[in-house]
Amino acid sequence: MEIDDGSRHGRNENILESASAKVDPKWRLRVQMAWTARRWRNLVDQRLRTIGHNGARMEALANIAYFPPESTQVEIANRIGIERATLTRMLDTLEADGLVERLADPADRRTKRIRLTQAGVDALEEIQVIVRELRATVLSEADPDDIDRTNAFLAQLLIRLDSGLS
Repeated sequence: MEIDDGSRHGRNENILESASAKVDPKWRLRVQMAWTARRWRNLVDQRLRTIGHNGARMEALANIAYFPPESTQVEIANRIGIERATLTRMLDTLEADGLVERLADPADRRTKRIRLTQAGVDALEEIQVIVRELRATVLSEADPDDIDRTNAFLAQLLIRLDSGLS
């Protein structure tokens, strides 16, 4: 299966390869992480558009489903790393599509707790089937030890970034 990742067909790699002797490895790591994340997001969006979804919706639905039940909008926005207003617009759309519902918090009427509807659970499962297949294709030739080392390294980076580097 050919995967169209929306890149300029390898030109980015050629830039780095031709300059590899001159490029700071830490800079190169940052660039490649950004390119990898962007291309992954493009692939996910491309595939999910076929069922009326995208990566942002997937991320919101997954964060609502798999983290503390009935999290608040603020908690979800912080977890995803987006502005509250951005999440509010996303939730408006998801709610209009019947995928989530906002529940009043009995302790604070201004606070809304969010949960998936059954249609949201079903949509997330459909999304995950597509993403699992895509991930399996992309990582089919990856060494499991490389994946473990990369996951450990990225977890360390996330901890440092989340700490504000203090």
